[in-house]
Amino acid sequence: MSNVFSKVKNIYQLFKSVDFKQLEALSQKVDLKEVMNQFSKLDEKQLAGLMKMVGGNKKVKELPPINGDFYELSDSLSPEDRALQLKVRAFMETEIKPIVNKYWNRAEFPHEIIPKMAELNICGLTYEGYGCPNRSFLMEGILATEMGRIDASIATFFGVQSGLAMGSIYICGSDEQKQRWLPKMQKMELIGSFGLTEPEIGSAAAGGLTTTAKRNGDTWVLNGQKKWIGNATFADVNVIWARDLDDNQVKGFVVEKGNPGFSVEKIENKMALRIVQNGLITLKDCVVTEENRLQNCNSFKDVAKVLQMTRAGVAWMAVGCARGAYESALKYTRERVQFGKPIASFQLIQNHLVEMLSNVTAMQTLVFQLSKLQDEGKLTDEHASLAKVFCTMRTRDVVSRAREVMGGNGILLEYDVARFVADAEAIYSYEGTKEINSLIVGRAITGFSAFV
Repeated sequence: MSNVFSKVKNIYQLFKSVDFKQLEALSQKVDLKEVMNQFSKLDEKQLAGLMKMVGGNKKVKELPPINGDFYELSDSLSPEDRALQLKVRAFMETEIKPIVNKYWNRAEFPHEIIPKMAELNICGLTYEGYGCPNRSFLMEGILATEMGRIDASIATFFGVQSGLAMGSIYICGSDEQKQRWLPKMQKMELIGSFGLTEPEIGSAAAGGLTTTAKRNGDTWVLNGQKKWIGNATFADVNVIWARDLDDNQVKGFVVEKGNPGFSVEKIENKMALRIVQNGLITLKDCVVTEENRLQNCNSFKDVAKVLQMTRAGVAWMAVGCARGAYESALKYTRERVQFGKPIASFQLIQNHLVEMLSNVTAMQTLVFQLSKLQDEGKLTDEHASLAKVFCTMRTRDVVSRAREVMGGNGILLEYDVARFVADAEAIYSYEGTKEINSLIVGRAITGFSAFV
């Protein structure tokens, strides 16, 4: 008797769950009796497959985390360094990412972020004294990647400030000059620029700058132009490299904001690094005191010390740009549905994603070792140049594939990848072109110089 009641109860529950309007509509399309007959012949595996095909028994698939550090290189950091990395990552994701496309599109700089960035206390990260943190080059590289992962323009702004401008004073300045400028630059109370490239002199800077310096007693008179100078439109201190007319050697000068012989015109209509305020500097009978000449710069070899140090940072920045593009593309492909499935489930898309990740991972392992060499005092020009060549070339490939898997949406700023594609072109060229850096490495491995 209990078995009968159980069957009646099950039938009652079945009737409650049936939508008779839907059942009636279905009966007009198919032979329900035949459908039930055929279904009754299916085994459990066949039924499960059929239900899966029609959308039954859906489960929310738990996807792996999006992480461009596939070999978990960050695990090798000390707890203190890891905490700083995550602090900078949080800053970039909460303060920069929400505003970056708006400023990039308008080619404007978000000056309001400078005090917030100063609170991170990471300016002049590797320098000792003058309020600087005195941390490792490895950590400096990791932070460059964290910035580049969100936006290469902000990473470039910071690289000019902390690396090129402060680095020039740190390496080539006297102790008095370091005391005068570095503490305020470390707090970002003073913003710096680095003026080496000229309208007609880029790769050939080592062979003869056209900007000149002529000593006149306790002052120097500078004449010439500098082009593509990041931060120049609003910098407080501008490091200018010029050729001394008396000995034909390169000298360094700090030209402060407001000098009547110094003027800047913003370079417009850029397709890359649009947030970076690049300037065309004109020096016309610009008078600079001997106190503002960098006392420990006597030739271009001293300038090269600064470039060697910062070129490694550009390689790290390229890694960040590539990683940001890869992670953005991966996220997009897991959410974008075509033909009823996320496109990340398609073989061709997965091939692109793996190619991207392979490049990013190879770049990361290379720059990790590069910075270890730098921390050990073993870094050479060719080490830095090889990293710059390889990482910027691979970044171009990564951003191209990221753009490809996103189809038409890949050219929209709202998906970020379009910005990475454009910015990768600038990173590829600045701080030494691929060709010049290749010749530096070629000279080291062959013993022959192929420079003109």
